[in-house]
Amino acid sequence: MVFASDTPLLGIFEWTIDHAVVYGDPESETVLHEGTVRVLPNGWVEVPSGRLLSPGAVHHIDQLSESSQSDEF
Repeated sequence: MVFASDTPLLGIFEWTIDHAVVYGDPESETVLHEGTVRVLPNGWVEVPSGRLLSPGAVHHIDQLSESSQSDEF
């Protein structure tokens, strides 16, 4: 499925997570990214540098609460 980048429905199907950890395995040992991510309608995950993580590479994303963050964020 392809979505045009200027469609008004795009915002409904994508979301941004400000404080996230993206994992590549079920054991949560392989961290692919920490920080802000944008999940696109097609399942790809965009990081602030503009790089995209494929749906096949991402196992799950944990959303961190403000209180669980360390000073590194």
